Amino acid sequence: MLDAQSLFSVNAEQIEADELRGLDLVMGFTGSAEAGHVVAQLGSELLEQLESVLIASFDTDQLIDYRGQRPVVSFVGDHFTDYERPRIELYRLLDGMGKPFLFLTGAEPDLQWERFCRAVILLVRQLEVGLVTWVQALPMPVPHTRPIGVTVHGNQAELIDGITAWKPTAQVQASIGALLEIRLIEAGLRVAGYSVHVPHYLAEAEYPQAAVAAMEYLGAASSLVLPTDRLRAAGLDVGAQIAKQVSDSAEVQQVVTKLEKRYDEYAGREVRRSLLTKDNDELPDADELGSEVEAFLAALPADPEAPGPGNTPDGRGAAD
Repeated sequence: MLDAQSLFSVNAEQIEADELRGLDLVMGFTGSAEAGHVVAQLGSELLEQLESVLIASFDTDQLIDYRGQRPVVSFVGDHFTDYERPRIELYRLLDGMGKPFLFLTGAEPDLQWERFCRAVILLVRQLEVGLVTWVQALPMPVPHTRPIGVTVHGNQAELIDGITAWKPTAQVQASIGALLEIRLIEAGLRVAGYSVHVPHYLAEAEYPQAAVAAMEYLGAASSLVLPTDRLRAAGLDVGAQIAKQVSDSAEVQQVVTKLEKRYDEYAGREVRRSLLTKDNDELPDADELGSEVEAFLAALPADPEAPGPGNTPDGRGAAD
């Protein structure tokens, strides 16, 4: 079995500091299970707006398949520069009130998941972490006109009860966050995960409203004041763009109305079922999800200069 300790390096001056002991840990990984680019937005806001100190760095050369998700490099005139290697790093942050917490973020590992989990657990034990919370975002057949939902999971009943009203049985594709939750619980540690529900027709674009929801749930779990002002402002702009696209197309309105009806029917029942599942608690397949949104995507403007739910950052439509 490969040594987990050799998978990361630490800031020796910081790792021994007493003030790092007993803090809560927030985790979020980009790549998989990141509908609406929620984790990327959350990470950017936390690292840009809060005071941070790097605690540990993981060796991504051992964890990332570069041909599967190629890093970015710049070409300037006659040479290459600014190679952006993937990062997985642990920081100590101070929230809006000066309260410290830990933040583990970066690209989801492609390789050595079990060894990565052992390394994270090693750090969690060394730092005597209190509560581990993590976030992912899933595309769901829900309308943007209804409150953003979340599914809470883990072993902290006080954080699950009252928020998650359904407990389906279903098989889904694994993420590193899900495996970490399993392994952390097996290790006897306190864990709560938040799966934010993003309208599936907005999954390929940045959806700040979902990032705000993620911030609020994570902040409430660990009593943290997290920065949401810029995300809220961006959400107003995105909301206005979506509203215009809906009002300009009767076909899109029909799609949204259908999703609203489905949502309201489920929300009005006292059932322990997810909007993601069908009546038999099986997951709908890609064709079932896609059929509801084809009309929405087809009606979106093709103008690459108009950012919004129909265009990804590189100017390609969400259906490309």
